[in-house]
Amino acid sequence: MDGDLQIPESSVEQLASNEAALAVPEQPAGVAPVWHTVVLVVVILGLSWSGSGRTTSVRVAHGRAAGYAMTAGMELLLLGWVALGLWLRKVPFRSLFGKIEHGVSGFFKDVGIAALFWIVSMMVLGSLGLTWNAVEFATTHKGSLPSAGQKMEPSPQQKETLQTLKRLAPENATEIACWFALCLLVGPVEEAIFRGYLQKQFTAWSRDRLAVGIVASSMLFGAAHGYEGLRSMVLLGAFGALFSLLAWLRGGLRAGIFAHSAHDLIVGLILAAASARHLI
Repeated sequence: MDGDLQIPESSVEQLASNEAALAVPEQPAGVAPVWHTVVLVVVILGLSWSGSGRTTSVRVAHGRAAGYAMTAGMELLLLGWVALGLWLRKVPFRSLFGKIEHGVSGFFKDVGIAALFWIVSMMVLGSLGLTWNAVEFATTHKGSLPSAGQKMEPSPQQKETLQTLKRLAPENATEIACWFALCLLVGPVEEAIFRGYLQKQFTAWSRDRLAVGIVASSMLFGAAHGYEGLRSMVLLGAFGALFSLLAWLRGGLRAGIFAHSAHDLIVGLILAAASARHLI
């Protein structure tokens, strides 16, 4: 009939495609599939839970250098898994590291920023550590705070954490060289995993809420050091958040990589020196 409403064929096809799109659940955005990230998180938490015993047993059987080699191998495996996830989504691996200023001036600019960041972050973590100690003291002493000049003894958990770190610290020239090489590896790998992959992934899942990405990746960074105890997990979670802010401000990971590697190296050498002088 001439009065019948005629619907263009193209419109019918468009409606059909829209209905099909509504019928299929939208896949979360991100740099890798959801299942891939879930597996990575489970592995990280598993390694954190078993880290102290695994490191100690390897050190006793084969020495610290073997323990460092084992840690390096696990770090590379995790990075390889991240690379696989990016490949599945056709995301360039290089994109994890963000913007990098080329040339000598850009390099030394990031070195200077890394040094300043490390100093400021140590002040922040030192303040958080003192606050933690004061609260812990008040909790165990019925709400009282330490008086002026009163020395606060480390808690049993803090002593256990210190002994764990002492077992990881190098003791001779060979171990120091291996520790140096490990720190050069761990800095780039962990920044790529936590501030590159995971922060981008969590941010994308929360519909581009950067704060969610920072908090989630930082909490996981702290949880990844579970073998150091609750206090270290909390402080390292805050440390991870500072690294995330640095990555955001710089638009890339290079300054954070420099600071991360330098921090691990310095802490290891300080622990080695303290252990050699029987201070710990």
